[in-house]
Amino acid sequence: MTATSQPLTSANWPIAVCMHGFSPTAPDGTRLHDASAETWDGVFGQIERLGFTAVEIADSHIRPSELTDERRNELKTIAGSHGIQLISVHVQRQSVIEPGKGEENLAYAHRAIDAAAELGMQVFSTGLHQPFTEAQRKALWFWTAQGPVDPDDADTRALAVKRLRELGEHAASVGLPMSLEMYEDTYLGTADSAVRLIEEIGLDNVGLNPDIANLIRLHRPIEDWREMHEKTLPYANYWHVKNYTRDESADRSWATSVPTSMELGLINYRAMVAHAIEVGFRGPFLMEQYGGDSLGVCATNRDYLRTLLPDAV
Repeated sequence: MTATSQPLTSANWPIAVCMHGFSPTAPDGTRLHDASAETWDGVFGQIERLGFTAVEIADSHIRPSELTDERRNELKTIAGSHGIQLISVHVQRQSVIEPGKGEENLAYAHRAIDAAAELGMQVFSTGLHQPFTEAQRKALWFWTAQGPVDPDDADTRALAVKRLRELGEHAASVGLPMSLEMYEDTYLGTADSAVRLIEEIGLDNVGLNPDIANLIRLHRPIEDWREMHEKTLPYANYWHVKNYTRDESADRSWATSVPTSMELGLINYRAMVAHAIEVGFRGPFLMEQYGGDSLGVCATNRDYLRTLLPDAV
């Protein structure tokens, strides 16, 4: 699946940075969403200084659909003044099947699609993960605590398919691909289930964000990362990339993980990127990193990724 029809090279392939390196709230409690133009200018200035030309707007930080028209234009203008493209909006932890909030989240996602189109974005990104549990909020790394689990229930899965198809049709009507992020304990939590969900939705513009690093970091038995990529990459249209070191016992009774750079972690991205391109991936990449200097590691990963991409496709 493709997100762009322009010729791609290792130099111009869209590679965006995440917003993890910025706090969603200032020390005085002001949300980045509500921050001044000067604060936004500082954010995009840092992104530019690291050599990025694209960013994913995470709705944990800024919700484009909830900005006034004036502020939405201001966001795009400030980003553009630093040579930064707003490549995607990522609607996270707003599952369309969250108990008690599914319909509300669905309506919000529709507004996010319209805002993404208005801002000239290339991708609408979302998933089925839900808000953190209290245990996840207290943990050093949230993935070490149990989060919400999608029920093993045919009716709930059918509802997820119906609502995601509705969003996909909306995205298609405004010229946007929709990408669904793989995430544990959701209907996008295993390779087979994720692929089946895309096939059940059945729209050409709806594909996977094969963020398999979300799964290799879990402190429990996991699927083989090579097999997960083999199954999911043919359906990929957008890709959050990051990596973790992982260690586990031979009997799989314990496992541990720590964030690291793309080059040093468990996933061999040299092999996986080559395979993705071979099976047709042409979508944007999103550099993602938890802990430490997120922005700095994302920049290092971007430079590494450029060496893995072909001179021309």
